[in-house]
Amino acid sequence: MASVKASAAVSHVGRVRSNNQDSGYAGRRLFLVADGMGGHAGGDVASAIATQRIAEVADTDYPSSAEAVAALEQALLSANRTLEETVADHSELTGMGTTVSAMLVQQDRVVIAHIGDSRVYLLRSGELSQVSTDHTFVQRLVDAGRITAEEAMVHPRRSVLMRVLGDVEASPEIDTLVIDTHPGDRWMLCSDGLSGVVPFDEIHEMLSSDAGAKQVADRLVKASLDGGAPDNVTVVVVDIGDPPAPDTPPLVVGSAAAPLAFGTPEPARRPGIRLTPFRPHPVQETHFEPDSEEYFDELIEEDERRRRRRRMIWSLWIVLLIGAIVTAFVVGYQWTQTRYYVGDYNGRVAIYQGIQQDLGPITLSQLHSETPIDIADLRTYDQQRVEQTISAGSLEEARRIVARLGESVD
Repeated sequence: MASVKASAAVSHVGRVRSNNQDSGYAGRRLFLVADGMGGHAGGDVASAIATQRIAEVADTDYPSSAEAVAALEQALLSANRTLEETVADHSELTGMGTTVSAMLVQQDRVVIAHIGDSRVYLLRSGELSQVSTDHTFVQRLVDAGRITAEEAMVHPRRSVLMRVLGDVEASPEIDTLVIDTHPGDRWMLCSDGLSGVVPFDEIHEMLSSDAGAKQVADRLVKASLDGGAPDNVTVVVVDIGDPPAPDTPPLVVGSAAAPLAFGTPEPARRPGIRLTPFRPHPVQETHFEPDSEEYFDELIEEDERRRRRRRMIWSLWIVLLIGAIVTAFVVGYQWTQTRYYVGDYNGRVAIYQGIQQDLGPITLSQLHSETPIDIADLRTYDQQRVEQTISAGSLEEARRIVARLGESVD
């Protein structure tokens, strides 16, 4: 039977957000991360309610994996109904929702229920793999082969969720799976405040260390903070092995660790849920869109239009830049042709139109006229000046220089 050797949960508001809309839970058998959406108040309320509701009913032992899967899935659906009821009594929270990635250690297996873009990772025998699949617009694009995983990291619609718990869907589709687990496995659940900031290889390196679960979780959160932490970041680390961890009270972090706060009228109280007044704040960037083929096609078409507009804008800027370069070259070249200098041409003094310098393969001067004055007949000083060229501001000035040189020969 697989045992939880150690676990840890850490959550941080990040460097940009004003409040923490993430929640994390590390219990006896149940571990989860929830990332709320729907504004300053709605996001933290949604993740806290979901975390508390799921923990109430799912952190226990089950006779079989099949029963554990059914119980965990029903726990998420129960949380979804609680969120709907909360919104029904608090219309200012309309549109709030939360992701949930939950893991239940059941005998020698792990049961996972997942919705949204929080993630579940497994480190086994030095190999790190992402177990969950993001329910996001950009992940759909990756799956369809339209963009790469690297492009998804910077896509303008990377914050669009296609599936969440909340008042947006009465019966959201929840991914469930059962995976064998062995001593030595290290599981990690996180919000996108970590996976969207810290590269996969860096996460792999920190999870692969011999440090304990708490130290690794702290290091992962610090890595996100060092990367700017534009969002809340929550990490839960679970080590499988012997000896089993002693029974300790569940660890709750993030918004679920504090009393919930929102306005009147008060909804019917649920066990473990405390409601107090709040003041509304602006909605955050992450938002939900329906996971339907019709709407997905609309987003694809809109994305294509955005791409075409970007190409047109870039093409226009390139044309303008090329035009500016060509104009600058033409104006510059015309200016050079107003200049003259005196120099050597086949051993004789000559007048050149242009300037002495060349622009790569482009010559910026040409022979204007050759004089009968041999450079060898000039004084040594004048010979050196002519060989090094003598600049003139105009053709008349160049002719005067030639005349003076001719007088020195006479």
